[in-house]
Amino acid sequence: MVATVVETKDLVETVVASLIAGIGVTAAFSLVIFGVARSADMVRDERPLLATAAGALAVLAGLFVIAAIVFGIVVMTTK
Repeated sequence: MVATVVETKDLVETVVASLIAGIGVTAAFSLVIFGVARSADMVRDERPLLATAAGALAVLAGLFVIAAIVFGIVVMTTK
């Protein structure tokens, strides 16, 4: 009888999911920072259309970050 100490498949799935989530959330948060900074620059340069587009990018990326955090909390509490 062979005892299984580590479920390799589950471990690999966890590592891959954490890498994807970590890189994705980090990239999205960097887009939030970029969008906010670019929007402020465009407002200062009196370019309202680009300021709005950069602000929209920041908002969408921020919503993605918040959704990822909520999803992570839900997954952790249901397992």
